Amino acid sequence: MTKAELRNAYKLLRQHLSESEAEDLSLQIANRLLKLPIWDYSFYHIFLSIAEQNEINTDYILNILSGKDKHIVISKSNFETYNMSHYLLTDNTIIKKNKWNVPEPIDGIAIVDEQIDVVFVPLLAFDKKGHRVGYGKGFYDRFLSKCKPETIKVGLSFFKAEDHIHDVSKNDVALNYCVTPELIYEFSS
Repeated sequence: MTKAELRNAYKLLRQHLSESEAEDLSLQIANRLLKLPIWDYSFYHIFLSIAEQNEINTDYILNILSGKDKHIVISKSNFETYNMSHYLLTDNTIIKKNKWNVPEPIDGIAIVDEQIDVVFVPLLAFDKKGHRVGYGKGFYDRFLSKCKPETIKVGLSFFKAEDHIHDVSKNDVALNYCVTPELIYEFSS
């Protein structure tokens, strides 16, 4: 299927999950993440969930990161340039939803792309080669292309991998891993 077809299909699949199903699956994903060899780094970028899109609840992962004393990095999106700026999440960080219901920091301690060691990547669908389908604006592909080459990219998905995404472009940045409630997929670069 194409990205557009997958985007539509997986938005519907996510909408059909009940709140309790989504919470249970989110917890399973967070627990499975503990099995990845990614916990010896310092700076971890994570997305804050858009509840209205029935996204994976990343609060469980935030708790793990906090418990492991990691530097947690969150982003603010610029919808004119389709770029993101990154900020350290602290006790003083004020979070506010933008007009697309994306929870974002108002401001804070800026973090540059090259400082980030691990990125938890939101997605709607992914394939067995590590390509992903997001919302279609390219925010994460732009961001990931600016990270250092060794930055670990971990997708999070309620659903299993598709065999193949038909319209992958040269600008698409592949994942190193994708974690689902049942499986960890590992991709070779």
